[in-house]
Amino acid sequence: MEFLKTIKKRRSLLSEVVYVGLNIGIAILLMVTIRTTGSFLLAFAIVLVGKWRIFAVRPRFWFANIQANLVSIIVSISFVVLLYVASLGGASSTQVFVVQSILVILDIIWLLFIKSQSKRVYIVAQAGTALFVGVTSIFYLSYSWIASIAVILVWLVGYATARHVLGTYDDESHTEFLSLVWGLMLAEISWLAYHWTIAYRIPFVSNMMLPQVSVIVLCVGFLTYKSYDSYYHHQKIRMNDIFLPLIFTIAIVGVLILFFNGVSTGVS
Repeated sequence: MEFLKTIKKRRSLLSEVVYVGLNIGIAILLMVTIRTTGSFLLAFAIVLVGKWRIFAVRPRFWFANIQANLVSIIVSISFVVLLYVASLGGASSTQVFVVQSILVILDIIWLLFIKSQSKRVYIVAQAGTALFVGVTSIFYLSYSWIASIAVILVWLVGYATARHVLGTYDDESHTEFLSLVWGLMLAEISWLAYHWTIAYRIPFVSNMMLPQVSVIVLCVGFLTYKSYDSYYHHQKIRMNDIFLPLIFTIAIVGVLILFFNGVSTGVS
């Protein structure tokens, strides 16, 4: 029996090492691919190949698997977009390498320490990450698109993140409806932001900018989550539960809209 336990421990350790190595390797491979090809198409293909387990079942389960993995897909695709955007502009090769390396480290943290967790706090963090990087990536690319494409993609991000969080509440019977409503709210915000795109330069990173709408939807999303959580547990939204998130959201959004609309430049 001790011999069998030792074998199981070794297998467990080996599988853990392989899991960590593959995740680190894929993150680095995506950076190398973009630096080598100067395009994100091959990197997208690598991401899709990495999601092969979604389709390793009967076709009738594909849609359910895609829904369950939408947050992970959004983060992975957004990571590729951010790596690609970091390589554009007039930044030096050294600066580009440093920025992309930081993005790789953040992606490894996501893969190893956030994505794999199942507690609600981590689920919320996963949804928040997907919301922020998803909207950021869309607005990085959408300046050359028609508005409807950007709006639809932001709606998809909103739907996926809401569904991801609501799935942790066992007896919630309106998950799909509430997710669609949240997606619609974000779509409306994105439509406004598309026609008035504001972005802020990131210190020490001259070739990347932070869209204003990404910060706004993240703050509003957190406030919405805290409001729902309060209602779920108490059948009403208690001011004690949402006071700090409400003040924080109002302060951040107010400062951005009132004082930082005229000093920023558009993403495009």
